[in-house]
Amino acid sequence: MKILKKLLLGLAALVLGLAVVSFFMPRTYRVERAVVIRAKPEAVFPLLADLKQWPKWGVWHERDPAMTIAYSPVTTGVGAFSDWKSKTEGNGKATVTAVELLKSVTYTLEMPDQGMLGVGVLAMAPGENGALRVSTKMTGDLGMNPIMRLMGPFLDKLIGPDFEAGMAKLKRVAEGEAK
Repeated sequence: MKILKKLLLGLAALVLGLAVVSFFMPRTYRVERAVVIRAKPEAVFPLLADLKQWPKWGVWHERDPAMTIAYSPVTTGVGAFSDWKSKTEGNGKATVTAVELLKSVTYTLEMPDQGMLGVGVLAMAPGENGALRVSTKMTGDLGMNPIMRLMGPFLDKLIGPDFEAGMAKLKRVAEGEAK
């Protein structure tokens, strides 16, 4: 009985310690990746601006072919949204909040199962030798949830590879369509 009591006290101390440590962790996160694409902005921007084009280059759609996606009646411009359900990738909703023609698309990303809300930006900028630098960035507030704040420093390693794969796929699609 003494061993069980010590074990429970040790576990309680560990949980309390992690909770205290979590409040010293950053409250916000940022994940960003970029790729250089050899295509004209007019060929790349529709892939970013039209939510129905995202499955062509997004890795989450590829990993779950059974994912169901519902779109707003108009899939470009401010207010356009896509709402998806997936047993393996989670449920979520992306809503376009700002568009700068041939420059950027800003959107909110809601992942209710994970209790996360983020702001994403898909941006294009001139690169060297007529190429484009295309980036994807996600930022968000982890709030006061101690578990999410403990996970915050690892989000770049968790989400970053998906962003890299998506940007690589976008490059293949855009350069293929540009020819």
